[in-house]
This record gives sequence, C-alpha cells and structure tokens, in this order.
Amino acid sequence: MPSRILDVPTPDGTADAYLAFPDDGGSHPGVLLYMDAIGLRPVIREMAEQLAAHGYCVLVPNVFYRTGRAPVLELPDLTDAKNRAAFIARVMPLLAEHTPQRALSDAQAYLDFLTARPEVRPGPVGVVGYCMGGALALRTAAAHPGQVAAAAGFHPSWLATDAPDSPHLLAPKVSAEVHFGIAEHDDSMPPEVVARLSAALDEAGVRNTCEVYPDTLHGFTMADTAVFNRAGLDRHWDRLLDLFARNLSGS
Repeated sequence: MPSRILDVPTPDGTADAYLAFPDDGGSHPGVLLYMDAIGLRPVIREMAEQLAAHGYCVLVPNVFYRTGRAPVLELPDLTDAKNRAAFIARVMPLLAEHTPQRALSDAQAYLDFLTARPEVRPGPVGVVGYCMGGALALRTAAAHPGQVAAAAGFHPSWLATDAPDSPHLLAPKVSAEVHFGIAEHDDSMPPEVVARLSAALDEAGVRNTCEVYPDTLHGFTMADTAVFNRAGLDRHWDRLLDLFARNLSGS
C-alpha cells in the first residue's frame, strides 16, 4: 500500500501527517483520520493503510504538531495497563491545549490539503476519529456540512456535557451520516451521556447510530494497548466501511 509522510501547512505552523492510498494510480474518495490521544504511531498508520486498501485516500495528521513531530512523547509498552495510565496522564496537558478553536482551524487546513491531492477525487469526504478524535470528527462534520458526508468516532470521550462548547450542541449543523462506536465500560461516556448525545442527534434530524460495543473498554480498537478487543475492532471495521460505502461517491 503506497504511503507518504507529508507536511501540511496550517495557520499555526506545519503538521506532519501520514497519507495512505490505493496502489492503482487512480483517484479515490478522501478520508481524514484523527488519531487517538496516544498519538500518530505504527498502529494508527496500519489502520490508515487498511482503510486505504478498501479504496480510500486517507490523511492522518499529527494533531499535536504544535508541540513537535510524531512521536511527540516517547511511547512505553502500552500493553501494560500501568504504563498506559501513566502515559495518558502525560498527554492530558496536550489535550487541554488543543482547543475547539484550534481544532476548527486545523480541520480547514487538513481538508484543504487532502482534497487538493491528486489521489483524491472530487466529491464528499469522510472523517473518522478515535478517542479524542471522535469529538474532532464531529466538530469537523459540523463545520463542513457541504463537504463531509460521513463521520464516525470510536471509543469517543465526553461528547455531551454541560460545557457551552460541548460537541453534541453542534448536531444541528451536521448533514453527514454519523456513527459512534462506544465502549461499554467507559467513564467518559456513561449511559446518560450516550443518551444525551443520541437525543441531540435525533432531534437535529441527523442520520446516526450511537452503538455501545459489548465487553469493551475505552480504547478497544488499539491493538498496541492493554484494552484491545478483537471483536470490537472487527465490529468497528464493519460499521465504518458500511458507513463510507453508503455516503462516499465511487466507494
């Protein structure tokens, strides 16, 4: 699967990014893939390549580029639950710095870069995000309703809160079909938060599914961590590929 490490110009600097696309010399629907909080690393690149193998050109930016190029933080063995918890604690300041305003500015830059690539055909694009990327995917879909036709988030966090900039409040701006694959055991998305998110999407008329994946923990798609769940990852691929096939031209 062809791939490249590229630099994406943004209003705040240059974001390093990974691009994967089919090896057929043609153009394909574009997909923006938002990493989880752990960062742009081999398992994320492998997921982009797997998605590209299904006929998409996939751009994965290093969301934390303002701090440095990937890997922004040295990665421990994340299959050890203690290491994972300690690493996430180190990431939290980076998450706090990535404000909704920065996210929207970056999203515009990422989409402009992606859709200008020769590997991407004109037409609607898809967005998918993991962990914090779920909120970024929803924000991107809301900010670009004429462009983003499908948006997905897997084991997302805190999508419906009392904050004035809570992601669920953006539902009326979304025209994409949306799928959220939510971990069954996740303190950041308890049943009442899932219900609040689902209600907001339904009331806004957004085509959506908010599905709780059984026997999963937050981060279940990530094969390099202690919470990886193979059945959850497989279900994620089924849902994501079906979503994109329904909504992206030529897929």
